[in-house]
Amino acid sequence: MAKDVGIDLGTANVLIHVKGQGIVVNEPSVVAINNKTGRVLAVGEEAYNMVGRTPGDITAIRPMKDGVIADFDMVQEMLHFFLQKLNLRTFFSRPRVLICCPTNITSVEQKAIREVAEKSGGKQIFLEEEPKVAAIGAGMEIFEPSGNMVIDIGGGTADIAVLSMGEIVTSQSVKVAGTQWDQDILQYIKRKYKLLVGERTAETLKMTIGTAVAGFRSETMEIRGRDLVSGLPKTITISSDEIEEALHESLESIIHSARQVLEKTPPELSADIIDRGIIMTGGGSLLHGLTDLMAERLKVPVLVTERPLDVVALGTGVLLESLGRKKRSWL
Repeated sequence: MAKDVGIDLGTANVLIHVKGQGIVVNEPSVVAINNKTGRVLAVGEEAYNMVGRTPGDITAIRPMKDGVIADFDMVQEMLHFFLQKLNLRTFFSRPRVLICCPTNITSVEQKAIREVAEKSGGKQIFLEEEPKVAAIGAGMEIFEPSGNMVIDIGGGTADIAVLSMGEIVTSQSVKVAGTQWDQDILQYIKRKYKLLVGERTAETLKMTIGTAVAGFRSETMEIRGRDLVSGLPKTITISSDEIEEALHESLESIIHSARQVLEKTPPELSADIIDRGIIMTGGGSLLHGLTDLMAERLKVPVLVTERPLDVVALGTGVLLESLGRKKRSWL
């Protein structure tokens, strides 16, 4: 019998949870292709190592953008590769697949996700909203008649939701998460230093010395890139405060959306959120000082869950367990 599969199909990473086995795949959402032949050369970690380092006839691409499918064929190739590697499909049966998607995605985008999962070998396809699955993975009691607020900052989107009785009461999804932060850093360095650096360098800066609050961190890091004036390689030193300056606008956008969600929340649920605090999940929640910034601006305690990078995949595991026991209202 084929096993049930939960997929966190993220802009930055793909995580796959197999029922009874836990998280079995955690690899970058990158595909390397030969431009001349159209042949897929590498997927996941191997393809990610090629980003910014390939010759002209090879391109390493991210087929997911802002949490939704940007390149249908490449997402299909990527999912097919991972599912084939797991060898879940038997001669007589195909796995049931649960895929997470951002809140507020269109019916066309939902249909594309379903179609790519079916073509990759899934039998029944279930879709569930990401902040809800993240809340379940974080161990929040969302099926009780009380307010729970989660902010899930992934690679493509920051999903903000208030949940009660197992459903989303109010939510917003903003397209200014991890990959946008990398672009912010990249553009800041280009503008201030006239230096061109790659996405990998921007991501390393964010993870190593990045901060959400000016003056919270006083670290520096040397980076290398191409001088836009001379065209020659050049080394500069970047500080934590400069990273905060680069990210400031994007972080303000997330805070503004979180405030709007809180403003639309019924007063009884707001009282619960003040008691319980806001739970942050996703890779973006690990940015230094972000919980302090959120707590200060939203006037509510903010906490990061354990294993923030894995909570969506872990949540799919919990929901897969319930698939066999009772019927749920899937999207």
